[in-house]
Amino acid sequence: MLTKVLIGAALLSLVLVVVACAGPMSTPSSTTETPSSTQTPTPSQVPAAVPKPSGPIKAKWIEPRVNGDTVSIPQSEVENNWNVHFKVDIQGSTETFMAYVLDGKIYVRANVCPPCRSIGYSLDKDVLVCDRCATRFKAKSGDGIDGACVNYPKALVPYEIAGGNLVMKNGDLVVAYQNTLKPDWP
Repeated sequence: MLTKVLIGAALLSLVLVVVACAGPMSTPSSTTETPSSTQTPTPSQVPAAVPKPSGPIKAKWIEPRVNGDTVSIPQSEVENNWNVHFKVDIQGSTETFMAYVLDGKIYVRANVCPPCRSIGYSLDKDVLVCDRCATRFKAKSGDGIDGACVNYPKALVPYEIAGGNLVMKNGDLVVAYQNTLKPDWP
């Protein structure tokens, strides 16, 4: 009998801990996404879809969709992976870009390190780290912190969120990529 009481008390304690950790319940609100008439010059706020992994987050390659002069990637891919990169063929060349979540916002930037020719960055807390030369950049601004390629800041790409996708214009992708190739830009 005493064993049953102890087991019951332990189960009740476990349930209380789980409920306390889950936090308050809320009723989801109904939202409708409509594309805006202007581009979003700053990153958009997003909910955390998947808990952020600890330590540096390597980028995952994803496939963008190209439709005329726009390129889109699924918002859920960025949110679920925290750090992704993708290639786009524009004006006869292949250019690479990254998208990542930082402080609940999605950032899209050119993904190239001209001196070392890298096209990969890990997200380490609030820093982008070149996978080849270990140069570090501020993830919020794209500005260099330290390392061999510090003078090549990563330019931001404006986007809109429409139908669950981050939608970018080819022209904006080209400008961001070209600016990232310029030392000491802006």
